[in-house]
Amino acid sequence: MISIQNEDFDIAQEYAALRLRAGDAGAIVVFTGLVRELYDLAGHGQQPDNVDSLFLEHYPGMTEKCLQDINAQAEKRWPLLATRIIHRVGELKSKDQIVFVATASAHRHAAFESAQFIMDYLKSNAPFWKKQKTSNSSAWVESREIDQVALDRWKDQQA
Repeated sequence: MISIQNEDFDIAQEYAALRLRAGDAGAIVVFTGLVRELYDLAGHGQQPDNVDSLFLEHYPGMTEKCLQDINAQAEKRWPLLATRIIHRVGELKSKDQIVFVATASAHRHAAFESAQFIMDYLKSNAPFWKKQKTSNSSAWVESREIDQVALDRWKDQQA
């Protein structure tokens, strides 16, 4: 199940619904991403700056299809009983929840790996554009090399 929304989400409610859908799961892994308080500018020769907000844009229709494809790839690789992906858009403040990924399987290994796979692909391949505002500036967030390294690991481990 996939949602792209402006509204916040309730982790406990999402977990309970996933657990119910998963039936006889032996493991459920939940990841929640948050908007960082500090924007690390060290790679740009500057000191970290406080984040005022993060604005996320997406392309409706394309984004949902991309998330469905990522989810389908995870379900093909691992024996999953249920999944849940929520990604927020719009203006978010520091410490706000931005993403929720949960996977359920009979075994912990599949639940852990599939959740990490989904997050790695969401971070790098999903069509979201992020503009971060600090007290001193605003800038579009660029992809990082470490995110590409995470994707390459999964490509080396094809199902």
